[in-house]
Amino acid sequence: MPAAIAKPTAAELDLLQTLWPLGAATARQVHQAMQAERPDVTYATVLRLMQIMHGKGLLIRDDRQRSHVYAPAQAQDSLQTNLLKDLIQKAFAGSAKALVLAALRSGISSKEREEIEQLLKDDQP
Repeated sequence: MPAAIAKPTAAELDLLQTLWPLGAATARQVHQAMQAERPDVTYATVLRLMQIMHGKGLLIRDDRQRSHVYAPAQAQDSLQTNLLKDLIQKAFAGSAKALVLAALRSGISSKEREEIEQLLKDDQP
């Protein structure tokens, strides 16, 4: 049985959101990309976080070059699915329906509601 992947913290998820579109990148490249949203983030913080994430198994690292290249250990959809399953079990007693109803009550836009309705219509047999 494979070992469970560590659950990322909020800061680690933020970094993954930056890294997933890049695919693989050096700490400097991730830092530059993150600065667009968070100009206060330092290179040292990004590097340290990436090293921690590598240690936790959230990132893989290619250290064949002078600048280490990091990549997510899991694809975005795979990690999101695992986190969602965990959330459904812990917060909604295993009920996906309860999660969906809570999400719908939390104030989605009319555009999002239309998209959801279309997805449900398209999925009908």
